[in-house]
Amino acid sequence: MSYHIAVRELCEFAAKRGDLDLRFTPAPSAQQGIAGHKLVQGRRAAGYQREIKLSGCFGPLQISGRADGYDPQQNQLEEIKTHRGSLSQMPDNQRELHWAQCRIYGQLWLQQSATESEAESQSEPEPDSGSRSRADSLRLALVYFDIDSEHETVLFEHHNRATLSDYFTHLCQQFLQWAQHEMAHRQARDAALSQLTFPWPSFRPGQRDLAQAVYNAQRKACCLMAQAPTGIGKTIATLFPALKACPGQKLDKVLFLTAKNSGRQLALDALQSLPAHPLRVLELVARDQACEHPELACHGQSCPLAKGFYDRLPAARSAILSQTEDSSATSTLRLLDKAAVRELALQHQICPYYLSQELTRWSDVIVADYNYYFDISALLYALSRENQWRVSLLIDEAHNLLNRGRAMYSAELSLAGLRQARRLLPSALKKRFAPVARAWKNLTPVQADTTKVEKYQTLASPPQALLQALQNAASALSEHMLDQGLPLAPAVMQFFFDALHFCRVAELFDEHSMLDLSQQAQDQQLCLRNLIPAPFLRERFAACHAATLFSATLSPTEFYRDTLGLPANSHWVDIAAPFQASQLRIHLVPHISTRYHARQHTLPALVALMAAQYQQQPGNYLAFFSSFEYLEQAATRFALAHPDISMWQQSRSMNQLERQSFLQRFSSDGQGIGFAVLGGNFGEGIDLPGTRLIGAFIATL
Repeated sequence: MSYHIAVRELCEFAAKRGDLDLRFTPAPSAQQGIAGHKLVQGRRAAGYQREIKLSGCFGPLQISGRADGYDPQQNQLEEIKTHRGSLSQMPDNQRELHWAQCRIYGQLWLQQSATESEAESQSEPEPDSGSRSRADSLRLALVYFDIDSEHETVLFEHHNRATLSDYFTHLCQQFLQWAQHEMAHRQARDAALSQLTFPWPSFRPGQRDLAQAVYNAQRKACCLMAQAPTGIGKTIATLFPALKACPGQKLDKVLFLTAKNSGRQLALDALQSLPAHPLRVLELVARDQACEHPELACHGQSCPLAKGFYDRLPAARSAILSQTEDSSATSTLRLLDKAAVRELALQHQICPYYLSQELTRWSDVIVADYNYYFDISALLYALSRENQWRVSLLIDEAHNLLNRGRAMYSAELSLAGLRQARRLLPSALKKRFAPVARAWKNLTPVQADTTKVEKYQTLASPPQALLQALQNAASALSEHMLDQGLPLAPAVMQFFFDALHFCRVAELFDEHSMLDLSQQAQDQQLCLRNLIPAPFLRERFAACHAATLFSATLSPTEFYRDTLGLPANSHWVDIAAPFQASQLRIHLVPHISTRYHARQHTLPALVALMAAQYQQQPGNYLAFFSSFEYLEQAATRFALAHPDISMWQQSRSMNQLERQSFLQRFSSDGQGIGFAVLGGNFGEGIDLPGTRLIGAFIATL
């Protein structure tokens, strides 16, 4: 059995040492990087070879990658890296990683040259001696290209076959033992999944049909849109067939993607219900949920968990995965959820958030938010492409992907944010922001009547003067932070990140988006709004083996298919609801108006109705309102009128622990009313079976 690994992955595993250091920013976007590579390659002399596919082996390891270029006149192999800012600020371990990649490409080049020379020698008895000597040595060039100044900085190393072979062997030997463990794990995993059985004695009505459709989609390597009613168990009905298909389809990973945190927990619970198996299940959470020191910067001079991160990573990685090393089919699932990753990370004194990102490479099932695969800089998508993983996507509550996709490829800048950032800037940086202010001012045409202010206007395209000013200001901020070693004021940092994101989204501007400038009191908002995310999501779907999008509301089919960028031949299944009308009672109350101006007048009647229903049939209820303001008005009045009835309410900006506490109030033997907002965290994707929830009040428009 062979183990395929990309050059970059090999080098990051075996050659990366030292601190975690995120200060060398801002990095060029993917589009800027591609353009920078082409510009450098275009400067080379005739005969220059671009994008050279290379591969080689070391025992069972199959190593492959793509070298950026080779100059035959100088016998020089090049690795091109685009950057912004001063190269002197680049961490040493990042530079060493770049050299490692270059050296591995060099060895693969010499291996390939030797093979070609041998083939030529068989057809030509007297090969050219110059060709043989060149195949025994090589000049390596590490080319750093500044995308702003278009300046190249070139570093050189000269190597012969022996030195590159020794380096190649050294890195491969470090990875080989790990690879052998991974191959054993993969064999055990696939053997167990081949025998996997459904975790319950029987399927619920509709579950088998959904599971069959998902399994067939995996076999046909296609996209499936599945509309299925709430309550039949869609989570396990999609996970089970996707896992069952892994061995036959040679899938590397199943990515279960959710719109909300509550959906992640449902998936984790479903996976734990499966029969014993040696799966590694990883939960990815947002940085603000995992960071131990949010007040510190992400580098070794500031955060103790960043200091020596890559030196301690191998031990932590081995410890956390060794618990899944039992290759027997009866071994149990290793759940690498937020708590488990944090515990092991802190044992080894490294950052839990970045440890979880490292563990994505070695996990079989990853439960994460949509943005980890679909966002403009999505981690899982980038790793899937880079390592050529075969992944299956399971997209929970997929009707949410349209608005989430639009948000991922939209950006906004605030004039008030710019002004506040300028006030808080160090004096040395204030003048670097003056061009941004001037460019913004030029966005609004001068009015003949200065008392008239255009409240809203659309712009034909992103203003290039503003974009250039923003990029220059961001570079100046980045260099200042590198020099000082500390972040700036929160308002400055927020504008810094907003500016970077705005510039990246502006590069993608096309007919699928619009740009508008709006006046709001003393502020102006410049918004790049994506309307149709299909052009961006399409390539994400094309990169996966199969994708299943499931929801209780996923019609009209063509609308979601086209706006999300799904292939025209995507399959569709609509699972009939198995429930009887007698199982649900719906009461409409037309005489209680929920219109804004009528609410104060109708709240007493609404509260009385809720109390009457509760007293008639005590138990756990949810009360949904169309806004926080409406919710707070109703909750206040209810508490005053009925202090004997237990109640709890959703608040604005609840953190994860507060959301969990809210849901835990719905116990099987509990009684009370939880107040929540429609479309919020508790509107969908939560599971309150049996008597944990017996009814709901919905006050909508």
